[in-house]
Amino acid sequence: MSPSSVDPSPASAGGATDSASSPVIPGLPDDVAELCLLHLPFPHRPLARSVSSSWNRTLKTLKSLKSLDHPFLFVLSSRQNRSRLHFHAFDPLSATWLLLPPPPTPFAGASPVYPSAPSAVALREKGEIFLFGGMGSETGEVFRDVASYSVSTNSWSVRTPMGAKRSFFAAGSVGGRVVAAGGGEATDSTAVERYEPDTGRWAPAAGMRCGMARYDAAVIGTKMFVTEGWTWPFTFSPRGEVYDAERDVWEEMSIGLREGWTGVSAVVGTTLFVVSEYGEGRVKVYDPASDSWASVAGSGVPSEVRKPYAVSGAKEGRIYIVGKGLNVGVGTVVEEDGKGWSVHWELVKGPKSLEDLAPCSSQVLYA
Repeated sequence: MSPSSVDPSPASAGGATDSASSPVIPGLPDDVAELCLLHLPFPHRPLARSVSSSWNRTLKTLKSLKSLDHPFLFVLSSRQNRSRLHFHAFDPLSATWLLLPPPPTPFAGASPVYPSAPSAVALREKGEIFLFGGMGSETGEVFRDVASYSVSTNSWSVRTPMGAKRSFFAAGSVGGRVVAAGGGEATDSTAVERYEPDTGRWAPAAGMRCGMARYDAAVIGTKMFVTEGWTWPFTFSPRGEVYDAERDVWEEMSIGLREGWTGVSAVVGTTLFVVSEYGEGRVKVYDPASDSWASVAGSGVPSEVRKPYAVSGAKEGRIYIVGKGLNVGVGTVVEEDGKGWSVHWELVKGPKSLEDLAPCSSQVLYA
């Protein structure tokens, strides 16, 4: 980046009065100084902006250049026999974990909660994660609460509560909105609502065709796919529905898609993968044209990544799987002409200090 690309507008941070022509870091060319700031871990950038107006201008400019961003994996987790949520970010480039501020009450307060009862959704275009709903593990109280985490400020904010109390429900970011489906105080609730981030308001949306207990959900384009998954004794085919955000309607999921959805999903680009929670953790991929699934060549999830899994996909052709102890399996998926898809796994072991954590959810954001 050239110095001329830096926004010359005055900065308010720290009350600094240095001029727009001040060097970013005295003694260094501005392009070198900008590279130094670019490699500053994102949790420290809000504080760094208060150092000087030149740092503030430069960091704001760097933030606007999305091509410079790289993926971070944001993971909510809990310790065994404790019902408090913890929040960390994993940097795949350096293979390091960053401790982040915990979510606000009731998600990480003194009263215990079921760690898997809330839903978490990433709004990648805004650099935010929404956490909402849930249930107290001692009281059985179901929550309407909503909080959001911002990468740019490294902080949580309390948002407008949902219209209905929900736990163990399906959610996704569809068309720039947050969609919450089912999971009302009655577990078979079909009620759906949408949150508009720009207005901060929740509004009713078309209801589901039938109430389902959440197993998994995925968003591809402007559609959210929700499945209840197979349940013992596997007598009945699982139900599944598809929400079309553009038309605000629910449709029945195709037979091949719902019957073959036998794992936890990850979306890479516009391709849907599932990672089996049984056996060796093999991966398979869905083909919409034939409404069928195909095995992905390569080994299963590394054995050191133990269930429960939290799975995310990234546009760079990666599948991230977090397991107990926050061990991470990084799968690179590649499609070869005439040979189909294959996956190659790398293992990144979690630090000793995190060995008693189990993941509840994981989301990819770019910072």
